[in-house]
Amino acid sequence: MNLVEMKHVRKQFGGLSVLKDISISVKKGEVVSIIGPSGSGKSTLLRCATLLETMDGGELAYNGEKVAWEENGKMCLATQKESKRISRNFGLVFQSFHLFPHFNVLKNVMDAPVSVDKVPKEEAKKRAMELLKQLGLEEKAYNYPYQLSGGQQQRVSIARALALQPKVLYFDEPTSALDPELTSEVLKVIKDLAKQHMTMIIVTHEMKFAREVSDRIIFMEDGVIVEEGSPEQLFCSSNVRVQEFIGKLEE
Repeated sequence: MNLVEMKHVRKQFGGLSVLKDISISVKKGEVVSIIGPSGSGKSTLLRCATLLETMDGGELAYNGEKVAWEENGKMCLATQKESKRISRNFGLVFQSFHLFPHFNVLKNVMDAPVSVDKVPKEEAKKRAMELLKQLGLEEKAYNYPYQLSGGQQQRVSIARALALQPKVLYFDEPTSALDPELTSEVLKVIKDLAKQHMTMIIVTHEMKFAREVSDRIIFMEDGVIVEEGSPEQLFCSSNVRVQEFIGKLEE
């Protein structure tokens, strides 16, 4: 069974069709990168997958359990209670960190397990410290976000997403706000997670990274999937548009 299943997903904003009949399935332990030019619908797809946007058509399921689906031309959604439970399957890491500035690093990582999952504080603290250690941030536990570099802030946001113990982690351009040196430290964390068989769906413009870390790469443009396959297949694609895009980013 697929961990994530999106079938014939459609999304419009005003009269603009941003996603046009997108179908994606992801198995447990798989790493899928989504690449493509700006405005191709990549981030909107992630927002639909994580229930931040409501799809206009299609179906979304986690572990075979539907959370949004189309019936008689109308969208149906799981109840709020079911959606909340199903949403525990995933975590999302944004490009702009989204840390609470008034919480220290430890509290940023502990907050959701305590307030959302009702994990006892001591257990949440232990879990948070283990994650911070794993991500090389143990000594920053009592610092505040403003005292950290961009790369450190992004690693904290990854720790925060992992603290809820999701089955799949989504990344929306996790390095686009970082300079090259800080980018490499965040990409190393994601590579380490891939080695631990964490299921991940990553929107990225880092081609070398996508090639190294992905089991599968999806190329999107104008709201449709133009091509998908293994890194080897994508990087040796005969599709002129795919080659043009990859070539530009690899220069």
